[in-house]
Amino acid sequence: MAKYKYNVLVCGGTGCQSSQSALILENLKKEVAARNLENDVQVILAGCFGFCEKGPIVKIMPDNTFYVGVKPEDAQELVAEHIIKGRKVQRLLYVDPETKQHIDDSKHMDFYKKQMRIALRNCGFLDPENIDETISRGGYEALGKVLTSMTPNECIEVIKKSGLRGRGGAGFPTGTKWEFASKSVNDQKYVVCNADEGDPGAFMDRSILEGDPHSIVEAMAICGYCIGANHGLVYIRAEYPLAIHRLQIAIKQAREYGLLGDDILGTGFNFDIELRFGAGAFVCGEETALIHSMEGNRGEPTFKPPFPAVSGYLQKPTNVNNVETFANIPIIITKGADWYSSIGTEKSKGTKVFALAGKINNVGLIEVPMGTTLREVVYEIGGGVKNGKQFKAVQTGGPSGGCLTEKDLDTPIDYESLAAAGSIMGSGGMIVMDEDDCMVNIAKFYMGFIVDESCGKCTPCRIGNKRMYEILDKITKGQGTMEDLENLKYLADVIKDTALCGLGQTSPNPVLSTLTNFWDEYVEHVVDKKCRAGACKDLMSYYINPDKCKGCTSCARHCPVNAITGTVKQPHTINQSLCIKCGTCKSVCKFNAIEIK
Repeated sequence: MAKYKYNVLVCGGTGCQSSQSALILENLKKEVAARNLENDVQVILAGCFGFCEKGPIVKIMPDNTFYVGVKPEDAQELVAEHIIKGRKVQRLLYVDPETKQHIDDSKHMDFYKKQMRIALRNCGFLDPENIDETISRGGYEALGKVLTSMTPNECIEVIKKSGLRGRGGAGFPTGTKWEFASKSVNDQKYVVCNADEGDPGAFMDRSILEGDPHSIVEAMAICGYCIGANHGLVYIRAEYPLAIHRLQIAIKQAREYGLLGDDILGTGFNFDIELRFGAGAFVCGEETALIHSMEGNRGEPTFKPPFPAVSGYLQKPTNVNNVETFANIPIIITKGADWYSSIGTEKSKGTKVFALAGKINNVGLIEVPMGTTLREVVYEIGGGVKNGKQFKAVQTGGPSGGCLTEKDLDTPIDYESLAAAGSIMGSGGMIVMDEDDCMVNIAKFYMGFIVDESCGKCTPCRIGNKRMYEILDKITKGQGTMEDLENLKYLADVIKDTALCGLGQTSPNPVLSTLTNFWDEYVEHVVDKKCRAGACKDLMSYYINPDKCKGCTSCARHCPVNAITGTVKQPHTINQSLCIKCGTCKSVCKFNAIEIK
């Protein structure tokens, strides 16, 4: 990249791609070509920059100018003003919501100030489809170091000393896991990358694969050397076409450069990688279910032991790590275990990537040091709750996580602290909720997801979660009883203790955490037959306030079931027996006359 005067990086993450970043790239290239600037300006499609809320994003180097909300038609102005005249396009710069000042460098944005990008170190800084750019930023340096100057045991000791724990959710020490696999004696071993990211609202692994696929290829090869494996498999869901495409390119380029295949770097080490596609089953994120799916069998978990390190893919010793875990490996090797272990907390080292979503101003992909508090993430990085609404809860850990409240906001983000607060780290989904969210309905949503995604192998998960969903459905319809609340708690505890796999054992977490933190809302639904958030349709009714209604007839004209009657310039009324509670009347009323009771 250094040979160019300017490098124009267009965000190529899935979010920005859906907002025409590919067309922005095309238009920028056309403008550069039309002005004969190809020798001075390089335009590339980079990985995700993280600040999804402000996409599409264009970054111009070397001055790191950060343009937000760019549209295809802005390409001409960007080239004419910034590239040719050296003047920044003010209208496309980020505006700080507090100071109202334009900020042209992402380093000075609150969204980035407290972040520390390790797993995401290359995302947004290079062309993920160009191995030369990866190498220019230190790519494959770790692999070369390991193969030429370290024994497998020495490398494993570095990973152990770093304190890296699995980022897929369980948090098992990565080095220890590799050690178990290395000690298994067999004629064939396997390295598996779990890229089956199934949590609602999660896109961490997807973004790493789209923005820095070579780091995963390199890490898998290092793992293969350490455990004595010569074959790697990436299990990735078929719904990730861009990640698949870039991973395929990375594997092909690595082979061409002698970084995969036979006799890597002339060291006699052989290792290659192939892709296996998943059909989107949530349970296949669990390693034994994933392995069965790769073998062509039904994706169901099995009892452990034996662990995959002893008997995994095709009954051979297998090491399974997720994408984010692997993304940390190369930089730990190059910078050292002491450097990595100096980041984070005593028991949770390094950083964690989160997909920050929901009712938050700055939706995006973030990476923070372990120990950062939930408050810092929600209010400083995330910019607070949208539309000035009241913060209500934050869900961490996906469907198997818990909903934490205002009292938990100062909880440090690490494995032990989140578990003590009633949630889990999970793979990194983080969803913020506000006063308009009904926590009973939220618990029902997650339980519905679990019921749909359960493999059905064990009775507690197959039947127990179904019964829990039915009780929650009863409660949201105003038919629940206090006995139902007792049964919910009992069922949740039983399922936690008896389900076969980790997914089943953690599935009651959303219910248990909401019962603990929002008990009064459950009681309101059961006793008062009321939903304070107005989210449970069976517990609410739409009324027209006669003092506010002007008789404009807009609500009556838009009602899909003709439930609203009245004459022009006279207050209207809603027939409750006909009303389907769709909310159309409220959305079209210009006088705020529609009220929910």
